[in-house]
Formats: sequence, structure tokens, C-alpha cells
Amino acid sequence: MAGFTMSLNLLLLVAMVATNILSLYHLSSTTNFFQSAVKSSPSSVPTVPDHLLRQLHTIRAAINHLTNHNPDKSTSTASSTVSSSSAPPKDLLLYSKLSPIASACHNYPDLLHEYMNYTPFSLCPSDADLAEKLILRGCHPLPRRRCFSGTPKATDSKPDSHVIWSYYSSCKTFDCLAVKFPGAGFDLSAEKSKSQFSAYKSELDLPITQLLQIAKSANSVLRLGIDVGGGTGSFAAAMKARNVTVMTTTMNFNAPYSEAVALRGLVPLHVPLQQRLPVFDGVVDLVRCGRAVNRWIPVTVMEFFLSDLDRVLRGGGYLWLDRFFSKKVDLENVYGPMIGKLGYKKVKWAVANKVDSKHGEVFLTALLQKPVAR
Repeated sequence: MAGFTMSLNLLLLVAMVATNILSLYHLSSTTNFFQSAVKSSPSSVPTVPDHLLRQLHTIRAAINHLTNHNPDKSTSTASSTVSSSSAPPKDLLLYSKLSPIASACHNYPDLLHEYMNYTPFSLCPSDADLAEKLILRGCHPLPRRRCFSGTPKATDSKPDSHVIWSYYSSCKTFDCLAVKFPGAGFDLSAEKSKSQFSAYKSELDLPITQLLQIAKSANSVLRLGIDVGGGTGSFAAAMKARNVTVMTTTMNFNAPYSEAVALRGLVPLHVPLQQRLPVFDGVVDLVRCGRAVNRWIPVTVMEFFLSDLDRVLRGGGYLWLDRFFSKKVDLENVYGPMIGKLGYKKVKWAVANKVDSKHGEVFLTALLQKPVAR
């Protein structure tokens, strides 16, 4: 009796799939006919009814669902192996039932499946570069994993002993990084940190002493800040020496930027530029944007980005655009008006030509104060 019932269910399933396929073929043909007819004679042929289009999409979705969850068992062993390797890892399916996964993650199933393909309750794979790829593609926050992170074999208190250097191919010590990338801030010495952002060499510079004086003159206290795209945390370290806490958003582009920030006793936020800042509204006194924020960011993305900075800044807080890079014509026609929409007071607005400019590029340093009340 059980076998008869199973056979009957299988027969009904096959019949349903066959019916849906026939309907899909009919509706697809109808849709194509209407679309081609409308192009040739739009006045004589009515548009495709919405309910037919909805039915077409529903049938397509149903067939895709059945195909994914009821694979043909008569396929060869090789095909079965490929199908099984592309199936979602068990922990990904489990986690998706417990917490939502960023929609952009589903646009990169191969990377996502690779990231979630691990052995639970054992060491996590050494895949920091894979995590970076997903985050930069908008898959953020990443799904949690039930595995244990690796740790470096620290033998002393030196900074080099607290980094898993196998993640990075460029260098294996901070001294090497400081030589290879002299302007990136990999010199973690306290003396170097105190000297950062203290000199005034051109109108594009804004020394921290001048920044603090501006805030003091306006009766605006600087207690908490965010340095967007702050690399190794050089600005945060310089502000720490002046009793101001600054969090640093950074990514590990083939170098231990986050580790460098943490080794300075600072807070690294591992978030990309397109990610909403993980702080509440109106709680930050200062936001600084370094050279990571420039004209390479699409205009619409930049609009959302600036609005998010406005969200986290308190009334009377400061937005510091430090050497924003763009073409002069774009600054005048696009970015200047975009920044102006914020309605901030221009405390400093300095524009200077790029030294080796071939296409009219300029740098902008701007210190803007958010209105106390709106």
C-alpha cells in the first residue's frame, strides 16, 4: 500500500511538472508574440495582462524550485558529483534559518558556499582573502560560522608576533611593510603616532591642534570620532594622544591593516565603504574621510554615503574631507553641489591642483560643521 501511495505521488508530481512546462511554453510564446506585435503595431494589439505575466513568473519559479530540490536521479555519477559540490553547505542552510543573510551574498553563490564549507567545531579555514572578496561585493555582514579562528604563535610582545602572516604575501614583518609602503602608517611607534597630522605644509593640511582649537572656539567638544578608510589607524592614534577616541573603518588589502589598528589599542571596524556605519544616529562628534573617499566612488553611492555620515554625526559635529580627489570640473558641477545639499557650515574649504595633473585633477580639504538643529 505504501509503495502504491509513493508511486501515485510520483506520478502526480511528474504530471504537475509536465503541465507547468506546457503552460510555460504557451505563456512564453504568447508573451513573445505580444511583445513583437506591440513593436510592429502598438495601436492594434493589447498589452499582455498582468495576471498572465504573474502566472508565467510563478510557473518559472516553481520549475526552478522543483529542479533544485528534486534532481534527476538517473544522471551519471559525474553529474551527481558536480550537483553535490554546488549544493549549499549544511551550515549555510542552518544559519539561514536562524538569521537573515545579506541579499548580495546570494549573487555570489560559489564564493558564499566556499566560505561556509567547513567542518563545524574545528579550526576555521585560512580564508581571510575570501572573506574580503565577499565583503567588497556587498555580502556584509558575513554569516557566522561554527568554527574556531586561528591564532599566531606569539612568543613575545612584539607586534610582529601577533599577526598571522600567512594571510599576506607582500611582507612578513611590520618593518618590511613600513619600507614597502612608507606612507601607509605601518610604523607603529608611539613617537611616529604623535607626529602624525601635526604639520602644516600647504593649505590642504589641517593639523590636529588647529582642529581642536576650531572646535573649542565653537564650544563643540570632540570626544568620539570615526575615521573612514583610515588604513592602519594613524589618525586615530594621533587623536588618542589628545584624549579623543576614534574608531577606524578599514579593510585588509593584502596587508594587516586591522591588526595594525588593534595593536595600537584602537578599534578597527572591518566594514567596506558601501556598508552602513555600525553606530547609532547622532552619537559621533567627528567623521574624517581620508583618500579612500574620492571620485572613484559612483555618484549615487556617494550620495548614500554622505547621508550616512550625516546620520551618525550629532548636531554641531564636524565632517572632515581630507584631500578628496576629483577633476576640477566634477568638483564644481557634481561633488560641490552634492556636499552643499547637506546644509553644513563651511569652516574650511581649500582646493589645490594635483602636482602632476594631466586631466585637471584637484584635491579638496573641507571641514564642515553640521547644524546644531534642523
